[in-house]
Amino acid sequence: MTVKKPQTGDLDPIETASRDEISALQLERLKWSVRHCYDNVEPYRRKCLEKGVHPDDLKTLGDLGKFPFMTKLDLRDNYPFGLFAVPRTQLARLHASSGTTGKSVVVGYTRNDIDNWASVVARSIRAAGGRPGDMVHVAYGYGLFTGGLGAHYGVERAGCCAVPISGGQTEKQVQQIMDFRPEIIMVTPSYSLVIAEEFERLGIKPEDISLKVGIFGAEPWGQGMRSEIERKLGIDAIDIYGLTEVMGPGVASECIETKDGPVIWEDHFYPEIIDPDTGEVLPDGEEGELVFTSLTKEAFPVIRYRTRDLTRLLPPTARSFRRIDKITGRSDDMLIIRGVNVFPTQIEEQILRDKRLAGTYQILVSRDGHLDNVEVRCELQRELSGRLAPNEIQAIGKELQHRIKTIIGISTRITLMEHDSIPRTLTGKAKRVLDERPKQN
Repeated sequence: MTVKKPQTGDLDPIETASRDEISALQLERLKWSVRHCYDNVEPYRRKCLEKGVHPDDLKTLGDLGKFPFMTKLDLRDNYPFGLFAVPRTQLARLHASSGTTGKSVVVGYTRNDIDNWASVVARSIRAAGGRPGDMVHVAYGYGLFTGGLGAHYGVERAGCCAVPISGGQTEKQVQQIMDFRPEIIMVTPSYSLVIAEEFERLGIKPEDISLKVGIFGAEPWGQGMRSEIERKLGIDAIDIYGLTEVMGPGVASECIETKDGPVIWEDHFYPEIIDPDTGEVLPDGEEGELVFTSLTKEAFPVIRYRTRDLTRLLPPTARSFRRIDKITGRSDDMLIIRGVNVFPTQIEEQILRDKRLAGTYQILVSRDGHLDNVEVRCELQRELSGRLAPNEIQAIGKELQHRIKTIIGISTRITLMEHDSIPRTLTGKAKRVLDERPKQN
């Protein structure tokens, strides 16, 4: 597509502000947010008292490092409303995580929070090239998951037309894309490939699809996945970042003119990178765990929330705000295989280096005695499925096995499957890893 270069009028003034102006606004808002949380969230005030810090100690941005972290455990220990900073009568909406690994994380929003959220998602859509009048096919799940409604309100705020189809019903998704002819799709990267496969099954080519831009979030995904999506759908694939605890989608988003990592909307979310083991704040450019402090949230402020996402802070390019690099994984998703630290996205990158392989895969981890075993299950592209001889399939598997061993450092068993053999996730996030090892006590 022809990239729509942003005009000054397309951007919020803060997007082109100087670093001094941004820092001054951040400090003003940070002082308010820390005080708001301290005064109104009893569990956080106790943490501050235990650490011996007070909101009055926050005189510079660097002073934030004196304050305690918030973690997902804090949210679960105070389920459902123990960390809310406003009375329930002031809430406009609740959202929650799926709770698949324990109690759900429940977050609340005032009307001002909803308004700010819509604004940052609209800003993200503009950064992706969307303009008033564009039609946006929203295939994120609606409901307690923040994706669908978070995207929807941003679409409307951006002056675009929302198609709120949600997840699932893949045949209907494709039919409506062909009938309505939207320019933009907002969806998880894994489900976009399911949609792409349905286009392929119907013989619809990328050049016959109206979509020009895809805004993808809710899952870690690498450059290999970007290339696969762009090739199959004929679009620009843009990365949007967010998480339930901090706001939802729209905490950061890539710009279409650079596609060089999501720009953090730093006027609403203050980022830090820390050493995940020591908690020490690391300088920009060093990889570590991403930490966010909300600057404008009323109902559910978070101070130094540990996301567990591993990345690094990068200097500004298309906007005046800093960027985050591609998320390499989550510290709590890391697999330790015979002493080697492995992230699923590393294996994904090796799979997608081979154009004969599709982007749908599973990693099965098991244990034989004291040794870990890893099986990587992946599929052939649709056009090759059922057409290769056994020795050709074996050769593809050996190449992938060699790349994983050489680049990542682990031995694997590769199982190549025909297309459509691995179950698809039609709503929510794809489950890539099946860890069947006995749990350690």
